[in-house]
Amino acid sequence: MTATTTDEQGKPMGTVYADITLTNMFSGKTVNVRTLVDTGAIHMVVPAAVATELGFDLEEVSISYVTVADGRRVRCPQISPVEIRFQDRTCPSSIAVLGDECLMGVVPLEMMDLVVDPVHERVIPNPMHPDGPVLRI
Repeated sequence: MTATTTDEQGKPMGTVYADITLTNMFSGKTVNVRTLVDTGAIHMVVPAAVATELGFDLEEVSISYVTVADGRRVRCPQISPVEIRFQDRTCPSSIAVLGDECLMGVVPLEMMDLVVDPVHERVIPNPMHPDGPVLRI
């Protein structure tokens, strides 16, 4: 069982969401979604309904294995190429199709040079690089 800390309104503390735009780079179809930002996750995950709305046929995409938070290895579709956009920052990505909520991990955060502001429970462009992402190589 996991304990959850809540604020005075009963909202879970430390939960950060971001509004992003996903674009199927083949068809140009675009979807705006609200995604949970999880710095304990690596990649981006979307539910099947979002993948379908982007125009992907889940019977015709590649399949891969992912490890989920409880340690299970799960087989799931991968959609690609998808552009992830947050404000004026973008990154191309392959996205796992799983679950019922969008989840953004650290790879897209790093590629777009975004930081999590836990005090204000938000994602922001890295203040040290206001003119755009600076990638570490």
